[in-house]
Amino acid sequence: MKNITPYLLLIISVLLIQSCSNKAEMVDYFADNGLGNSVVTKAESGEHFNGVTYLAYQGSLEDAYVAAYNHKTQKWDGPYKAGVSLLGKTPGKKNDGHGKPTLVVDDEGFIHVAFGGHGGLKSHGENTLGNPHSGKQIHVVSKKPMDISSWEELDNISPFGTYSQFLKMDNGDIYLFYRHGAHQSNWTYQKSTDNGRTFSTEVSILKTKKRGTPDVADAWYADFRYGEGNDIITTFNYHKCKTGGLKHDGERHNAYYMVFNTENSEWRNVEGEKLTLPITKEHADSMTLIEDSGDLWTHIGTTILDDRGNPIVTSFLSEHLGLKSGGPRHLKVYHWTGNEWIAGSDSILPLITNDAKSDIKFTSPNEINLILAYIDDNNSGEIAWWNTSDDGQSFTKGDLLLKREERKFALSPWIRNAHPDARIVAAGISGKDKNVQMFLLGDNGPIKRLKTEAEVIE
Repeated sequence: MKNITPYLLLIISVLLIQSCSNKAEMVDYFADNGLGNSVVTKAESGEHFNGVTYLAYQGSLEDAYVAAYNHKTQKWDGPYKAGVSLLGKTPGKKNDGHGKPTLVVDDEGFIHVAFGGHGGLKSHGENTLGNPHSGKQIHVVSKKPMDISSWEELDNISPFGTYSQFLKMDNGDIYLFYRHGAHQSNWTYQKSTDNGRTFSTEVSILKTKKRGTPDVADAWYADFRYGEGNDIITTFNYHKCKTGGLKHDGERHNAYYMVFNTENSEWRNVEGEKLTLPITKEHADSMTLIEDSGDLWTHIGTTILDDRGNPIVTSFLSEHLGLKSGGPRHLKVYHWTGNEWIAGSDSILPLITNDAKSDIKFTSPNEINLILAYIDDNNSGEIAWWNTSDDGQSFTKGDLLLKREERKFALSPWIRNAHPDARIVAAGISGKDKNVQMFLLGDNGPIKRLKTEAEVIE
């Protein structure tokens, strides 16, 4: 027995060293089960609340997942499956991605997630505001405040939504914006004044309708952001929706801007003129147009307010079919002076590709900072700051936050009430093995996690 003891001690020591080594291995992603782009680019997918950052993303089988990071303890919780989508369950079918989750925390600390919709099914009933397609818009809420381990479904929103976008106002009111069906559907919202337990009936904002041209309909893509006070600021573009005898594609044009005063439920243009809902193409062109893009196609950007409350809007422009073929996009910045829109150059960032994503912040007069995800000349994905001090006429590359070979990134919008260490969520997509790593980025780059905890086991 005495002769065996040293060998046992040696074996135990080796096992302990290996165990400590494995536990000590840190990675800069918090989960590895993302699917597709995984994060919404037009809605809040995270919120910092009482010292914890809560994040939602599309995971395995297109289901909704939620993770949380406690900034005081520096500990991760989850991810947990928050809800099961109708999408993503057909073997061999291409990932959809329209049902990516949006997240909001109500004033009582309950976490809400809306997800899963790509227009809904005919079996869900008649869609009087659009045309159905697939999936179902679902609303789930945590069973306990500030606890993401268990969830329940609430049947209080339209099943026909897609591009779900939660927004919470300072008074606690929660708005859910979405397109009410597939391409030929109105953009609408529902409002809750009781922490998401009930929602109003749908209100149409942007109207879809057939044009005089055969097989063409007016359609839209929209991005809703918190402005200041009681306002929600909105940027959108026009989708020339081809049907019937015309092949449908991603043709989109123009840049538009408008404001929603949630106190009196009125919409107005940048000059303060009241708009009539639902807004038609003709009304939008007359009252809310920033710039007619002509033959150039556009992809919706985002909007913020400067120190005077004037909007700054971004838009991606590309040549015909650029949105489908992977051709280069140029990002253009528009700044309202109080009297007119001033446009920056539209060819200032030559590294931008079809996969580019961005968000924006205002620093000081004429100084704007973009956080940009793009593919560099060596086919590596980068997330970096690009900065301008001449109101968008020229940009210089700033700090590099993250870089990966043979991986591209999708970015969420800014996290609500973001902690400096956790400002934005990024999905790192590999074309090689299709696995998607999820990152939480702040001023110092990604927040790390133990590798064993980041490898999600279904």
